[in-house]
Amino acid sequence: MKKVRIGVFGLYRGTSMINYCMAADHAQVVAICDKWEEGIARKKAQLNDDSIAFYTSFDEFIQHDMDAVVLANYANEHAPFAIRCLKAGKHVFSEVLPVQTMKEAVELVECVEQTGKIYAYGENYCYMPGPYEMRKLYREGKIGEFEYGEGEYIHNCEPIWPSITYGDPDHWRNLMYATYYCTHSLGPLVHITGLRPVSVVGFESGKVERKLRCGDRSGLFGIEMVTFENGAIAKSIHGWLYKNSIWYTVYGSKGRMETAREDAKTGDVSRIYVNADAYSGEYGEEKLEVYSPQNAHTGDAQSFGHGGSDFYSMYNFIEKILGNENADTIDIYEALDMCLPGIFAYRSVLNGGIPMEIPNLRDKAVREQYRNDTMCSDPKAAGDQLIPSFSKGNAEIPREVYDRMREKWLKEFEENSGYTRAAYTQGSNENEG
Repeated sequence: MKKVRIGVFGLYRGTSMINYCMAADHAQVVAICDKWEEGIARKKAQLNDDSIAFYTSFDEFIQHDMDAVVLANYANEHAPFAIRCLKAGKHVFSEVLPVQTMKEAVELVECVEQTGKIYAYGENYCYMPGPYEMRKLYREGKIGEFEYGEGEYIHNCEPIWPSITYGDPDHWRNLMYATYYCTHSLGPLVHITGLRPVSVVGFESGKVERKLRCGDRSGLFGIEMVTFENGAIAKSIHGWLYKNSIWYTVYGSKGRMETAREDAKTGDVSRIYVNADAYSGEYGEEKLEVYSPQNAHTGDAQSFGHGGSDFYSMYNFIEKILGNENADTIDIYEALDMCLPGIFAYRSVLNGGIPMEIPNLRDKAVREQYRNDTMCSDPKAAGDQLIPSFSKGNAEIPREVYDRMREKWLKEFEENSGYTRAAYTQGSNENEG
């Protein structure tokens, strides 16, 4: 079997993809790059594989002989590196998010179109057992036409904040606004229905102590109320509320389906519930189905991150490169359908909560309106269009907060414990048992 030669840019998040490539029959990891020299040295010693080249310079990495690149670097930098990879003739698998500005969105869309290379967006929650089964059922007409949905990604990140921000005041996570990271909550609804979001109203919570003591400048959570092209409405919520929860529900003209919440009594977060009208076009006796969906690779996927969904997103990407037209990848247009509602939800917040139209960058005429739009909360990308991370202005956070975060991360790294260890073992044999 032909193996696709993969380079991985970004060690931390990239570990799951590295381990996938090393275990898969249709792929092999040939190069790994990260600017963090100590991390590269540790990974090189850990893998002990002379067939893999290691780099701390992206300029050198991109010249390596490989077919595709996994972008697992900082989320706010995916677009510029994706463009460089595509122009270098490499297929691209991009971790979330795809872009942070509309200027980047326009440039990335055009680069994908011009190069003809495969761009796959790694919105892994679309591939979790529950949402993925719901997509299949929806496409089969099980619940009729989409009318209303909710997506919920609640993750109180305070315990892991030191290990994902490293005490860096300018880390993208410390700079992002509340609606920025909507892709885990909204993305599966887009992928299930295949419908495009057309407008959004955004909401931002207030700041709370647990965010400030971590060095995060944004509100506690964000909400996007999204209208889809068929008139359906969805609520997307994500952020730092107390109890972690991943949950999706879809109401249709003939029924409804939803995933189990994390604290479901069944203890089975992959379980789904389907209520469907027993009669097409009539209101007869409804049927309730409750089950845990299975697929061909369930066993292989279990040790991989995010409920095994990391496995499926990579599997489909490799299959697409190998010519499998049925491989379920998320292309650049769908990726932006998942991401842009978050960008424009915050513009809604900044403008007093008014509805905002979500641009359709499939339309070349629309692109011209946003070609020079760099509005974001990252000073390096925004230029003179910088916006605050919180609508009422950025909080002043003492330097000692970030020093404390860095000390906690370094301790975890040296002890090979906590989230740091977990991140480095996703999909590895070390994670078995």
